Amino acid sequence: MADYLRPAGLEEALAALDRPRTILAGGTDFYPARVGRAIDEDILDISGIASLRGITVTPAGWRIGATTTWSELIDADLPPMFDGLKQAAREIGGRQIQNAGTVAGNLCNASPAADGVPPLLTLDAEVEIASRAGAHRIALGAFITGSRRTLLSPDQLVVAIHVAKPSRAARSAFLKLGARRYLVISIAMAAATLEIEGGRVAAARIAVGSCSAVAERLPLLEQDLAGRPLDRSLADGVSPHHLMPLSPIDDVRGSAAYRRDAVVTLLRRLLLDFVP
Repeated sequence: MADYLRPAGLEEALAALDRPRTILAGGTDFYPARVGRAIDEDILDISGIASLRGITVTPAGWRIGATTTWSELIDADLPPMFDGLKQAAREIGGRQIQNAGTVAGNLCNASPAADGVPPLLTLDAEVEIASRAGAHRIALGAFITGSRRTLLSPDQLVVAIHVAKPSRAARSAFLKLGARRYLVISIAMAAATLEIEGGRVAAARIAVGSCSAVAERLPLLEQDLAGRPLDRSLADGVSPHHLMPLSPIDDVRGSAAYRRDAVVTLLRRLLLDFVP
């Protein structure tokens, strides 16, 4: 018989991981995957742990609690560097999914089409992981290791996502391509965060999702954008050779060739969002 545990505190939750359990937070991936069959695994429901929820400002930046929902993030008072993450949040399912689905759940599910991953990559986000032995942080780019795979071990929980304050003014944006406007899995998506100084790009961070087993940063494009003025040359500078880290596949949503062409267009449109 399956065991269901819903602790009120983090220490109780970590202690419960002394044996294998399936972690449940928003349940927006958990329940659809089990339609038509009985739940026969041991469940650890972390949705009642208050310390895992909410967004706080720290001296170093921002802490997004693991079970913070996408709706809570959309409604939060955050600076323009979070605009891309908010745009992605509005693309995650419908309002009901956004009200229940959690930020950390999107990362731990580790889908190649997880909408939250590219914008968080461009924010240089770190994932805070806890176990009974203590807590540590790891860069999001290292945390997700493949399709549906992360570095989490069975005795660990994600407790928060951390975003550091940039040294300069920063803005971000996100674009997603799907077969329709809402309630759709991405064919391709792109996110950008630009640090701006004196009307020029001081630093750029660009990431693409749904075009590899994990979302990927585009370091060649980031390098080429640095120093450019905030004008149409940002978009004109994007070319196929910038997409070297990507490895798109053919599937029911689109061919690899289509995805590569689409990403170039997405990136050009995305960068035009930064032009005054």
